[in-house]
Amino acid sequence: MPTPPIQTTLIIRYHQASFTPTQDTLAQEAPIALVYNGISHAVIMATPQDISQLALGFSISEHILQRPSQLYGSEIVYTPHGIEARLEIASECFAQLKQRRRTLNGRTGCGLCGIDSLAAAQPSIAPVTRSLKTQAAHINQALAQFNQHQPLRQQTGSLHAAAWVVGGQIQASYEDIGRHNALDKLIGHLVQHRADTQQGWLLLSSRASYEMIAKAASIGIHTIVAVSAATALAAQIAEQAHITLIGFAKPEKFTIYTHPQYITA
Repeated sequence: MPTPPIQTTLIIRYHQASFTPTQDTLAQEAPIALVYNGISHAVIMATPQDISQLALGFSISEHILQRPSQLYGSEIVYTPHGIEARLEIASECFAQLKQRRRTLNGRTGCGLCGIDSLAAAQPSIAPVTRSLKTQAAHINQALAQFNQHQPLRQQTGSLHAAAWVVGGQIQASYEDIGRHNALDKLIGHLVQHRADTQQGWLLLSSRASYEMIAKAASIGIHTIVAVSAATALAAQIAEQAHITLIGFAKPEKFTIYTHPQYITA
């Protein structure tokens, strides 16, 4: 049976020397195994909704697939131990995935799973092509709408969101306990709908780390706006990839880290 994304539980609230029993809503966290051609590749702890988008977005952003047409079929299976996203992918993609798995055999304590050298921890990202500029007014408009596109965060206070914005309007938004998962869900949505990534930009409820920049660049996103800070490595990679990176975004106030020439008043 599908796992609901939230769960109600009994709690005790303490306030001004008083203990009161009541109910609270918590975000659900479930293990999701990504299984390619019958072989499990990764297990992600994620919010158990929009799993098909998560699986496709992860496959694209982690370069297991180069394009959605290489995914031949998928099935979401609920088991007593968790959820399996069973994906059938092109033989050339599966061969490359098996080679990657062989380089990881026998290793433990993986912090950057799928990476087999320190050099690989700082990916080389090709510059993103772009032509349009982003208006500051559109950033303000999207920020004003962002909360209403995060219903699970409003109920639980513990989820991140990734949203796609065109012309100041949020076109799609996905939530998850993991910021990477939220972005992968959005990427899955964008590639499924063949969205033109030149026409919009990415809005994140989280900080902007280098992995978020790399994932966004994998589908050609040219502008990233985060409500929290950016890391130094994220700014470095965004500069190299010709991506405009913005942090500490609030209405009428934000910090531009890279390529400010693409932001207009």
